[in-house]
Amino acid sequence: MKRQVKLGNLTFGDGNIYIQSMLNVPWEDTEGNVRQAVELEQAGCEIVRVSVPTVEAVRLIPAIKSKISIPLVADIHFDYKIALECAREGVDKLRINPGNIGSEEKVRAVSEACRAGGIPIRIGVNSGSVEKELLNKYGSPCADALVESAMKHVRLLEDCDFRDIVISIKASSVPVTIEAYRKLNDICDYPLHLGVTEAGTERMGLIKSAVGIGSLLCDGIGDTIRVSLTEDPLLEIKAAKDILTAVGKGKNSVEIVSCPTCGRTQIDLISLAHKVDELTKDINKKIKIAVMGCAVNGPGEAREADIGIAGGKGEGLIFKKGEIIRKVPEDKLLSALLDEIKKM
Repeated sequence: MKRQVKLGNLTFGDGNIYIQSMLNVPWEDTEGNVRQAVELEQAGCEIVRVSVPTVEAVRLIPAIKSKISIPLVADIHFDYKIALECAREGVDKLRINPGNIGSEEKVRAVSEACRAGGIPIRIGVNSGSVEKELLNKYGSPCADALVESAMKHVRLLEDCDFRDIVISIKASSVPVTIEAYRKLNDICDYPLHLGVTEAGTERMGLIKSAVGIGSLLCDGIGDTIRVSLTEDPLLEIKAAKDILTAVGKGKNSVEIVSCPTCGRTQIDLISLAHKVDELTKDINKKIKIAVMGCAVNGPGEAREADIGIAGGKGEGLIFKKGEIIRKVPEDKLLSALLDEIKKM
């Protein structure tokens, strides 16, 4: 049973998987950060994180919080005074590594401020932040090194009697990431923030994130996810939604299944599938749509779909849960499908 940790109006450990992303606007641009945070929330982001590298950057916290309704996380490295200022400004969560912010007194000061404000702390370890002594011990930032580093930071907070903790241990290597999270999940009950760090640009970044995050979610591991892409953060939200949908944990999301086509296909299925994808991407329903190229096998192969179409020569079928409900001309397939979806 996972420990439950409150974050604003959300609860880690309640069975939901929450989507998050991070702002990438320079901290000096307050207006730009606020605008991007609002855009991310509108796109479906449920937790947004902002880097706070200086005391001056703390002004971002009230500016952003005044315009969004989702929790705001401050990302802080080394300077405990920045963490204290963010706590005073009412940030919803801090992302720190306790071992990097100084003495035990400084760690205790931050933990006491967070306890007073009901602010959880995410310990964020990645393959580039593993301590030198652990690299010497293990020879590389392997899974065991990541886990030991994370638990070292956890104990610093536990020694301050602070346990509103979330942990992430990300590597750029997908196998290392998966192994590390599995091992951590076996030895602690704190909620886990999943991700593959430095995953890359859209093409490879999506694949690495889907494999890494998706594998762990299928294991029942994880409470919140961030897809890290060297792209517009809005793409991270779309990717996160798609990963959750693919592993059966999507919230009001459209899942499209379509056949890869073969010699039996007698309609332009590739074009049709792309049109269905585009025209249904903003539908706020948990629904599975099938786009099949063979009227003979289509309804049977996609019988688990809520609604679907199967093409034939000059005509096609509309079916629900494998049962054919009507036949329509090929040029009416798309509109007939959309009409049926509206009725659902």
